[in-house]
Amino acid sequence: MLKLYIANKNYSSWSMRPWVLLKQTGIAFEETMVRFGTDTFADDSAFKQSILAVNPSGRVPVLVDDGFAVWDTLAIAEYVAEKFPEMRLWPQDAKARARARSVCAEMHSGFGALRSACPMNIEAPLAQTGAIIWRDQPAVRKDVQRIVTMWTELLEQHSGPMLFGEFSIADAYFAPVCMRLKTYALPVPGVITDYIGRVCALPGVKAWIADALAEKDFVVVDEPYRISR
Repeated sequence: MLKLYIANKNYSSWSMRPWVLLKQTGIAFEETMVRFGTDTFADDSAFKQSILAVNPSGRVPVLVDDGFAVWDTLAIAEYVAEKFPEMRLWPQDAKARARARSVCAEMHSGFGALRSACPMNIEAPLAQTGAIIWRDQPAVRKDVQRIVTMWTELLEQHSGPMLFGEFSIADAYFAPVCMRLKTYALPVPGVITDYIGRVCALPGVKAWIADALAEKDFVVVDEPYRISR
């Protein structure tokens, strides 16, 4: 069975991506959680030492298949897509598939302002914080506008309900962005709010949210994007 190493579900946005992908598609896996701590960034922290035992980069998530480790969310997504081709995790059309890979790569390397200003924190009501961020940080507004444009175009082109019609890696990849937009109540058009609602209603996403709310294990993680990829 596949084994997926993740960190706290309330905070670890990058862990959420492969977990939701596997859960939503019904692919069996074993979850191993390595919790964040106040000393997470220290080289000798319990978190780092635990992850270094399976991943030389010392980051989550990590997928282990019969002793073989795959890290980095894009690599994990590609590995799972190749291992389970019958699941059709990427769109079947070649151009749509290329576009899906493009937007996932854009998320992977971009939107730093949004990730930095609005770290994922599913349990917290952060609308007031979000209003201040929206007012004071034009880079965040620019990131959100790009997301709005991207999602709107994809939903129109593929007629929904997900970004490429049916659920795909792209929806799992943007699920944590949905969490951020919702938690911080950042202003988006109705079509985007509706898409966020559909993502949150996916069984795999609902399961992640329920687990995150049940953790009650609150830590301060100043730069979560540095330890997860």
